[in-house]
Amino acid sequence: MCVCVFDGWMDGSDIGVMSGAAVLIRENLKISSVQEEVLVGTLNVFSLIGSLASGKTSDWIGRRYTIVLAASTFLVGAIFMGLAPSFHFILAGRVVAGIGVGYALMIAPLYTTELSPAMTRGFLTSLPEVFITLGILLGYVINYSLSGLPQNLGWRLMLGLAAIPAIGIGLGVIAMPESPRWLAMKGRLDDAKRVLLTISSNPEEAESRLQEITKAASLLSSPSPSTSPIGNWSGQGVWKELLLSPSRPIRRMLVSAIGINFFMQASGNDAVIYYCPEIFKAAGIHSKKQLFGVNVIMGLAKSFFVLLSALYLDKFGRRPLLLLGSFGMAVSLSGLGLGSKILEDSTRKPVWAVVLCIVAVCADVSFFSIGLGPITWVYSSEIFPMRLRAQGSSLAISVNRLVSGIVSMTFLTISKKITFGGMFFVLAGIMVLATAFFYVFMPETKGKSLEEMETLFEDNNNNNNNNNNKKHSNDRGTEIEVV
Repeated sequence: MCVCVFDGWMDGSDIGVMSGAAVLIRENLKISSVQEEVLVGTLNVFSLIGSLASGKTSDWIGRRYTIVLAASTFLVGAIFMGLAPSFHFILAGRVVAGIGVGYALMIAPLYTTELSPAMTRGFLTSLPEVFITLGILLGYVINYSLSGLPQNLGWRLMLGLAAIPAIGIGLGVIAMPESPRWLAMKGRLDDAKRVLLTISSNPEEAESRLQEITKAASLLSSPSPSTSPIGNWSGQGVWKELLLSPSRPIRRMLVSAIGINFFMQASGNDAVIYYCPEIFKAAGIHSKKQLFGVNVIMGLAKSFFVLLSALYLDKFGRRPLLLLGSFGMAVSLSGLGLGSKILEDSTRKPVWAVVLCIVAVCADVSFFSIGLGPITWVYSSEIFPMRLRAQGSSLAISVNRLVSGIVSMTFLTISKKITFGGMFFVLAGIMVLATAFFYVFMPETKGKSLEEMETLFEDNNNNNNNNNNKKHSNDRGTEIEVV
């Protein structure tokens, strides 16, 4: 729970706070819209470094110490931002904080996945997204509360307050156990068993989980399940197996994980939240209190639906909620595009069109919170086999961060070229493609243990061929019998 709160605060509060702080920074430091885009997108771009490095790092030093590294890096960045005397110092702080966010976005769901039992893994692994959403809401509340302060003080407090939970996680990690799967990969089976006894319902469940983990870990050193895992394994050869010589199931896992992370950010959800005040300024709302108030309403809707999704993720499964969420986003973004187009082409700004835009934005972030928001983190961290899990998740989340940075740093520029309405219609089209991708490539993982995942991605054609062969054999047998 502690790591979920920290991850949620780091990414969520930055998204929420930055949506308001960017407005104040732009007015206080007289920066251009391009500089605003760079300021917003820098954290996402440089989080790519943290997410790429986090897989190898967590295989080497363990999951717990990777969490400490993420917290420490983010703390330094938050202090830089809060005390920054100029635009370039804020930028430097966001570079450092971005690296910490990249580490946290990979390690929080991975750590939670590796400690969770199969039947509640969806709920527990979606908690980082729940706390990201609550962090966004808290960021909106902070913006609203501090909007009356002088500009040069308001944005500093908004950005600097992020340092507080980073200190808390450094202390909280003392009480957190190491991942039993990482311990097994290091050959520390006795330590893994002790952790499993503390996090399992009963000793029988702990023993059963230990046997599955030990069998999977033994494959690191030999294809024979009876051999012991290598004690000094630190992720050697994983990139080669993932990218240069993947088996058919591994290739399908990689396509699925990269695909869902790509569409999570190509949906434009982060950009819509970052630039929500700019969007509603264009719609005719100019009061800062009103702009930040709309953000709070949006945050409340987002928080309610992400909690609802987390509670029912293990009941209804990943696929139904993912398909519902992505299709709902396509419809909501179409409504937002329509409302924005009407407001852009009208001088009188009809109230019903403003209301349509507010409802559509709230619906968009709500459907995101039902599907892509929580399920991306669950899916990315659960589908890879143990030897590939950390670095496979790291690669997929790196794509997430790269696309997020590109979208954040180009959203305003493209919107000026094709208008906000045109931009939302483009995003709606992307979500139609996303829905089709999820339908074709994403198998259901509900209730499966981590050690069973590889069988879900076996080539369906092979299974069909085996069934056909059995059918032909039966047909031939029938013919012989008749003769």
